[in-house]
This record gives sequence, structure tokens and C-alpha cells, in this order.
Amino acid sequence: MNIVLLDPRQTQSELWRITAKRQIEHLKTHVDVQVGDTLKVGIREGKRYLTQIVSISDQCIELKPLHEKSVPAKHSVTLIVAMPRPKVLRRLIMDAVTLGVEKIILLHSYRVDKSYWQTPFLQQLDQYVTLGLEQAGDTIAPQIELYKRFKPFVEDVLPKMISAECPAYVAHPYAAQTMPAGITHGCTILIGPEGGFIPYEIDLLIKNGCQAVSLGNRIIRTETVIPYVLGRLFSC
Repeated sequence: MNIVLLDPRQTQSELWRITAKRQIEHLKTHVDVQVGDTLKVGIREGKRYLTQIVSISDQCIELKPLHEKSVPAKHSVTLIVAMPRPKVLRRLIMDAVTLGVEKIILLHSYRVDKSYWQTPFLQQLDQYVTLGLEQAGDTIAPQIELYKRFKPFVEDVLPKMISAECPAYVAHPYAAQTMPAGITHGCTILIGPEGGFIPYEIDLLIKNGCQAVSLGNRIIRTETVIPYVLGRLFSC
């Protein structure tokens, strides 16, 4: 936890209050906070501040705001991922948020097991987003959307997201074109399921404006390819 995220309602009085049990236990156990220590705090969907701890109890830590700090900039990227296995979903969301993705779309495809859409982890996405924001020291959550039908999304929604200034790249190990590196514009990135998009899906994506690009001939796990792709695209 590199920042403590607070609901705006916790910052309405002169002293701000940390009341979440998870946050209090982490600060007391792993950070060993003491009265008088300074603490980085962010207001959810708002600004970041340096604060000073005024009091500590088992139910509440009170803070005095000292001064405002800048919020880390995000990458202008929409990440579209075929719905992963439930155990991967948590790590995927947290990593994407930590890396500064503006928007995340979870999409069905042929090789996605329909049972994945029934996982209770989908009801916990906000928790994973919070953990990712706290890791990155960010306060602004990405927009998250779910689409359970591949063809209607690709034909009706995706084309509106693509332009000359904001292209869409679908990672495909058998593409002739190599994925670009060090770009300075926004983009949309599509990552398939374990085993990749089937040929029909790749053809439909290309037909609707995507560029199929390769990262080489190795087949990479979903949770591995996302930081790799983002690092390649936005490296200086």
C-alpha cells in the first residue's frame, strides 16, 4: 500500500478519518505508524495529499492534511481482454490498474468458458481496483465494462473506438506485422484468451479496423503479456 485511499465522505471535517479495518491493520502491522508520522493519502476520484497522523485507535486513525500532491498520469489506452480464468482475473485487474490503464473491457470469445462469467470475483472488481490504485499511488479508477457477446461488440462497439489517432492492436503470434514500440498516441489493445483468438475472431477484428500484430512466436500467458505489451508500447 503506497497510498491510503479514502472515500470523500471521510474528508469532510477538519480531521480526516481512516476507518477501514484492512487499512488500519496494514498501517499498524506493516508500516508501524505512530502519532506525528506523515502519510500519503488519496481521495477516491480526487486529489492526493500528504497528511500527518493525529491519533490512532483500533477503530480509527485521524489525519491532518498538510499539502496537496500530484496524481500520476495514466496511459491513454483501452485494454480489451478475453475474460480470463477467475483466479487470473484478480491479478489482471490489479496489474492493469497499477500500470495506469484508462479503460478495461472484459470480452467473451470462443475459447472462454461460459462458467467464467458466473464467478463471484466479478462482484469484487472494485476491491481489486482499490488495491491496484493503492499500489500505484493513484486515485482515479479506470472505467470497466463487460461484454458477453463477441460479434456484436466487434461490429457495433469497437469500430467507434478506433481512429487514425487511436488505432487498435490485437496481439496475435502469427501476424506478419510486429507490434510497434514507444508510441506517443493513445490506442486500444486486444488480448485473447489462453490459446488465443480463433481465426474467425481474428478475421472479424481485422475487418472492423484492428491491426493484428505479433510479439514474437512465443505463446505468453494473459497476465504476463499485459505488462509486456504496455511496457513495449509506452516505453521511451
